[in-house]
Amino acid sequence: MFECRAVVLMVTYVTLISEHEHNIMYVCFSLLSACTVFLNLLVIISISHFKKLHTPTNLIILSLAVADLLIGLIIMPLDAINLIETCWYFGDTYCGLFVITLSLLLSTSLSNLVLIAVDRYVAVCHPLQYPQKITTTKTLISICVSWCCCSLYNIAFVISNGYFNTSHRPDVCYGQCIVLITPAWRFTDLTFSFLFPCIVIISVYLKIFYVAQQQVKVLNSLKGGKCVMEGSVRRKSESKAALTLGIIVVVYLLCGIPFYICSLIESTAISSTTMTLLTWTLYVNSGLNPLIYAFFYRWFKMSVKHILTLKIFQPASSLTDIFTDCHS
Repeated sequence: MFECRAVVLMVTYVTLISEHEHNIMYVCFSLLSACTVFLNLLVIISISHFKKLHTPTNLIILSLAVADLLIGLIIMPLDAINLIETCWYFGDTYCGLFVITLSLLLSTSLSNLVLIAVDRYVAVCHPLQYPQKITTTKTLISICVSWCCCSLYNIAFVISNGYFNTSHRPDVCYGQCIVLITPAWRFTDLTFSFLFPCIVIISVYLKIFYVAQQQVKVLNSLKGGKCVMEGSVRRKSESKAALTLGIIVVVYLLCGIPFYICSLIESTAISSTTMTLLTWTLYVNSGLNPLIYAFFYRWFKMSVKHILTLKIFQPASSLTDIFTDCHS
């Protein structure tokens, strides 16, 4: 994607470190990768196993968790090896495949956040039309289209910039995986892979919270009644879900904006250490989302409890009303 999207592949400095420090780095990166995979695996198992969690919103969360899991399973280990060894040992072909995978997962994560924003917009702003407009089938189609479009775009991006062709590259050390991006592709990628999705997400969430505040004022002005109370509870539930998913968006933007801003700056103006730190900050975001779910969603806590205690292997465990357990 951006010039700095795979900047971690461009580490050219060589640091002499002791074998002890070398091993510590491998252990730390391995733990980070394992935690990211494990936490997102809990999200995937929870939503996949329990029928009550098969909602349009949770399907998008599932898609996001898959992308985050793959970052922890594929991107983090390879990038850690490249960072510690200061060289790319996997050849030019795998360099291109690595960049495709990295770019795909980052862009897919952002597109999933766009889908979440649209889902919450309809739920909060048009609650009566939500069951008709946002169905499980439509959501699955949207997720598949998102992954396919991101895949085609990133394959074209990598091939157009010659990642599989080493003849045009400058003389660099053997085993280096570098990123050379044309100005046209840099502008295109900046616009469609970051600026446009972020503008959509921010605009939609501003609208969501404005409408939510207006709805609260209207409900507060009405006298008590069963319908009013039910409507109030439903609005609070939708607003809480929007707030929780909004926090996920904010955390992603806080982790990602510094990284993407660097694509606009000459690489010589930023130290490799700074770029590495910003890149891994973006990777770490993949492990933060499950922690946010655990903090705000009681159903996730209960589903994790069922998983860790192996209750999911009991007969008909998939039919368990996880929401009832939350209130029991």
